Amino acid sequence: MAKDSENMPSFDEVPLQPAEPQGFSFEQMVRCDDCLRASPPTRVNCLYCGALLPMTEAGATLQKPILRRLEKWEQGYNNILRTLENEGSSDELLSKVANLLYLGVDDVRRIFARERPLPLARAATLDEASLIERKLRDLGIDTVIVSDSELGLEPSPQRVRALEFGETEVVAYRFASAEAERVSWSGITLVAAARLFVRQVEIRERKSRRAENEILDASETTTDEAVMDLYTERPDGGWRIAANSFDFSCLQRRKTLLAAENFSTLISIIRERAPQAEFDDSYNTMRQALEPVWPSDQKTETRGWRRDMPGRYSTGEVTTSNNESQFNRYSRLQHYLRFHPLDQPR
Repeated sequence: MAKDSENMPSFDEVPLQPAEPQGFSFEQMVRCDDCLRASPPTRVNCLYCGALLPMTEAGATLQKPILRRLEKWEQGYNNILRTLENEGSSDELLSKVANLLYLGVDDVRRIFARERPLPLARAATLDEASLIERKLRDLGIDTVIVSDSELGLEPSPQRVRALEFGETEVVAYRFASAEAERVSWSGITLVAAARLFVRQVEIRERKSRRAENEILDASETTTDEAVMDLYTERPDGGWRIAANSFDFSCLQRRKTLLAAENFSTLISIIRERAPQAEFDDSYNTMRQALEPVWPSDQKTETRGWRRDMPGRYSTGEVTTSNNESQFNRYSRLQHYLRFHPLDQPR
């Protein structure tokens, strides 16, 4: 009887497959002009010192953005979708864009479906954003680079606690100052409305020798608040009115007991007296499309150790997420686009 080993091919007959993907040849590597060390041709910046790498023929084809997540204090560069060459987007195109920008295919499809100027990527440097712009242009996607500084994220919007309505102007009283600020009704250019959400998840668990700790308690709370940004032709951050901290006495007889009704009435009055101002309440429907590139802020805090009984200890943590910074970016983008239309060359 033949043995199984008799039918096995020898090692010389078996093609050996590398366990790791093939690397780049010495000729393909790009030498940094600053530190003189070689980096892969797929990189925009030096792997060792971070300096901009010289452009090579191989690099023009192989370079790919890194798109690391930026810290809150960092100033980035945003690739804003301008137009698509084709009205429809094929699965192949969606897959290529998703692979380039490290997004999900559904995320890219959702952004394209909105048919509005939305961010496709946020890069750390202008060189990386320019690379993304070139790569997307090769795929038939036209974008424009808008930096965080151009959006004017600083200073933050001035929070307003009360308004007074005049025939030709509106007077605002801010929280940070007792002085009144006046703006003519004709000077209001944009009203951006949205809802801000704060979600808080608290978990308390008991430390265990097992792989997973025992969850003792978990709770989740969500709050939301209607807000509106008023912009003028001035380059400042505009005014922000929040429903839960605003004095609606300016409504006079139209004031009710419900903040939601008062906020809706306030918007109606402003739109009546400033008909030239653009009203934009699209943010609430754009949130899901913004999340992959401009994510909501998330913070986790620990509650420390707690002794429940002798020999038994538990710990807790609270995770809070809110979309205020996301709306700030979207609101400033709408203000920016009023003075820099995407259909005009930059």
